[in-house]
Amino acid sequence: MILGARIEINPRVIHGRPVIKGTRIPVGLILGYLAGGLMVEEILAEYPTLTREDVLACLEYASYVVDNEEVFELAPVVA
Repeated sequence: MILGARIEINPRVIHGRPVIKGTRIPVGLILGYLAGGLMVEEILAEYPTLTREDVLACLEYASYVVDNEEVFELAPVVA
């Protein structure tokens, strides 16, 4: 996993939200841009200090989080 190489979580940076290592750019921001339809090249133009690998690491981080989340079945709601 790329978490340590490109993504970091530090309680003193953006309140512990995951960021691209060495920046204050939140992973969620990049994921939001991708979800909104921006292409990797457009994100890189907006943030020239980032690399393609940084953006892809955000996707890998999101995949890791979803794959490792705990899912609990909720009891049906009775009206």
